[in-house]
Order: sequence, then C-alpha cells, then structure tokens
Amino acid sequence: MNIVIKNFEEIILLHESGKILAETLQRVSDLAKEGMSTLELDIFAEKFIREQGGIPAFKGYHGFPGTLCTSINEEIVHGIPRADKILKNGDLLTIDCGVSYKGLITDSAISIGIGEISKEKENLIKTADEALSKAIDIAKPGIHLSELSKVIEKTIKTAGFHVIKDLTGHGVGRQLHEDPIILNFFDGNPGPILKPGMTLAIEPIFSSKTSEMRELKDRWTLVTIDNSCAVQSEHTILITENGNEILTKRQ
Repeated sequence: MNIVIKNFEEIILLHESGKILAETLQRVSDLAKEGMSTLELDIFAEKFIREQGGIPAFKGYHGFPGTLCTSINEEIVHGIPRADKILKNGDLLTIDCGVSYKGLITDSAISIGIGEISKEKENLIKTADEALSKAIDIAKPGIHLSELSKVIEKTIKTAGFHVIKDLTGHGVGRQLHEDPIILNFFDGNPGPILKPGMTLAIEPIFSSKTSEMRELKDRWTLVTIDNSCAVQSEHTILITENGNEILTKRQ
C-alpha cells in the first residue's frame, strides 16, 4: 500500500479544487428539478467547473463520458448523464463529481430528492449523511482507518439498511483513486493509521434492501439486484495535525 502524503503546495491546490467542487454540487443540486434531463445537469456542471479553472476529473476516466455520475433510485453509482433520462417527482438522485485543479483532485457526492419523496428515500438520504458525518467526526491522526468503517457500518445497519460491500471510498489527490481503500464495513483488518497530509474520499454507499448489485449493458451503471433504492454521500477530507478538514464542504 502506497498512501500519498500531500505537501503544503498540494494542499493549497486541493483546497481550491474542493471549493470548486463544493459549489458545483450545490448549484447542480439546486438546479435539479422534475422534467430536467441528467444530461442538462452534466452540461451545466462541466461549463461551471471549466469557468472556475478546473477540469472535470471523471470525464474520460477509463472512458466515462460524463462530468457527473447521475444515479437515480435503484442505480447505485456510475449512472451516465443522458438526454432521455428525465427526472421525475419522487426520484432519489445521487450526483457524484470530481474536480481536478492544476493536477490535484477532489471527489464528492450528494443525494437529493426530486419533489416529494417517500419516507424510505428520506431516511436513506438522512442515514447516508449521518454515516458520513460520524466517520468524519472521528477521523484524526493516530487512529486506524477501520474505525471509520466501523462507524459507517453501524450507522447503516442501525437504520436497517444494507452496505454495498463491493463499493468503497479511497484515497484521492494526485490521482482520482489512490490508496487506501476505505471500506464501509469492518472486515477484521485494522487498516493503516491515519497521518497528517492524507486526503481521503469517504463515501458510504448502501441500499434499502440488498447488498448485491449488477452492471447494466452500458458497462458503467451499477444497480441493486432487486431494484431497491440506493444512496451515496461523499466528501474529500484532509487529515490535519489535530483532526481533519472537509475540503468539499458545501454552504
């Protein structure tokens, strides 16, 4: 495992990357309404990121065609923005995005409801945000990475939901995906000890009824095996001397 410790200059650029990404996700989530296509959201996001001096980190990554991953209801992650994918009242939408600024990358996701959503979908979103927040609250130098995994798993299970075990958080910064892998459950391995200068993309990902998934014919979109709803919430954080800082914190 090669965990990259970021230097002072890189951290300054990561702050700028995170600021652009946070504002992008805030604006896109404000824009997302019934009747809009996910492609419209994607076009807006790419234009905004580039206007701020950033580059969409997902676009072209292993051939992915979008700036955003837009996943609706049973779609867990990697939903491709499309002109014929129209948002409907009651949809649960996850918007995942990455920004590269002068070569330094941050990654963040938000899940929102479109119009009036069910209690179950409300609870999924609330639980995702809570699991992420609780993991960030304990992230500091000297603790094992698995402590974050434990608190994420406990929060999800207590709500009666199911961790999608094959999908994980990760290190981020010089690359979109770096070591370490951040599980959303405890596998018995304490994992590496957190140190100042580490940058981590923490992202609880789970569904209402299953831990299993399948891939659609587009070879990107992952959906729950039983078509139950899924959710994701994500921030990039920097481990500091005394704790951590959320680099992608929205207003």
